[in-house]
Amino acid sequence: MLSYQHLYHAGNLADVQKHALMAWMLDYLTQKDKPLSYIETHAGRGLYDLSAAEAVKTGEAEQGIGVLAAALPKSHPYARALARIRADHGPNAYPGSPLIARTLLRDQDRLHLAELHPQEHAALLGALGARNVAIHQQDGFELAQSLCPPEPRRGVLLVDPSYEVKQDYERIPKFLAKVAKKWNVGILALWYPILTSNLHAPMLAALERDHPGALRHELRFPPIREGHRMVGSGMFVINPPWGMQEEAKRLDRLFQSAKKR
Repeated sequence: MLSYQHLYHAGNLADVQKHALMAWMLDYLTQKDKPLSYIETHAGRGLYDLSAAEAVKTGEAEQGIGVLAAALPKSHPYARALARIRADHGPNAYPGSPLIARTLLRDQDRLHLAELHPQEHAALLGALGARNVAIHQQDGFELAQSLCPPEPRRGVLLVDPSYEVKQDYERIPKFLAKVAKKWNVGILALWYPILTSNLHAPMLAALERDHPGALRHELRFPPIREGHRMVGSGMFVINPPWGMQEEAKRLDRLFQSAKKR
């Protein structure tokens, strides 16, 4: 369970989809001068070096943000966050979702980040220390259950496990049903891989049954290397903000235009 290292995958196509949609949601919410909560169940280290041997070895960032960065409109909140972070940390820096959230959110907002891996947790502490950021070394599902409904009540929960623990596929629908009941105004966002094995399919069927008004957005792409089982990336968003369906369509067009370059 503690063997996963996101540095091998940081900045890949799945990250671009997840981070672009998350950045848009946070930007939308901060247009109102009301505080909000951001909770993340599997935060990672927050900041990644795409020139590191691990990232170079897989080449996933090169085919992800390496291609899409130029296609992103500079006004997009994801592009703005990326530019600010690279101005501070160099051109090879890539932010995980916690750092994107901290960059786009305000001092009045509250962030709760869970990371169980000792090394990733230590790196997260170094990357995101701030008065309004609480970093927890504990199971993220348990943290979210204990916090919800959070204060402030407006806000977003991001659930982004590695899925190396296969029981996550069974655990997530029950977990989100409980959180949605406790935090009925929260935006609950789940990232999931699209696999050749269709291991994710029963989870999605359960989620769609329980949350018929949710937004489901998926992107398909070729395997990063021969034999790789992930052929796409999905976001399932309960209580999506107004206009998110159109934003997802814009992201589809962005990916399509990048493929043609």
